[in-house]
Amino acid sequence: MRRFSQRNALVTLNEINITPLLDLAFVLLIIFVITTPLLEKGLPLHLPKVDGQSDTSIKKEDIRTVEITPQGTYFLNRHSLSLSQIERDLATDFRLNPNLVVFIRADEDSMTKYLAALLKVCQKNGITRYSLRTEPPRGQ
Repeated sequence: MRRFSQRNALVTLNEINITPLLDLAFVLLIIFVITTPLLEKGLPLHLPKVDGQSDTSIKKEDIRTVEITPQGTYFLNRHSLSLSQIERDLATDFRLNPNLVVFIRADEDSMTKYLAALLKVCQKNGITRYSLRTEPPRGQ
């Protein structure tokens, strides 16, 4: 008498075990939830606190963000660049997109000369749409 029949030995698996796949999906979801806010954050600057009006509707692809540290270091889209490199990049972007808006995030302790130099570069290249970013007032 045989213990195992040959018919049972040839049976294939009809179902796929999806538990490891679900574990992987949950881990990826947790990673994205944790890292997304970090990607949206800019440099840790102390922006001036000013009461102002809210932004009008601006398309995200029309915005270039220039940040100025208290030491006078310029950052364009989180990349440290010299003022001449920023001028070249902004001029190229402005030629391709005349709706370009430059968001300027200058630390409240930075010197005005760095901000003035950036504004001069923008005006020299015909970029007249820029916004000085500030901290929103308390309660908003």
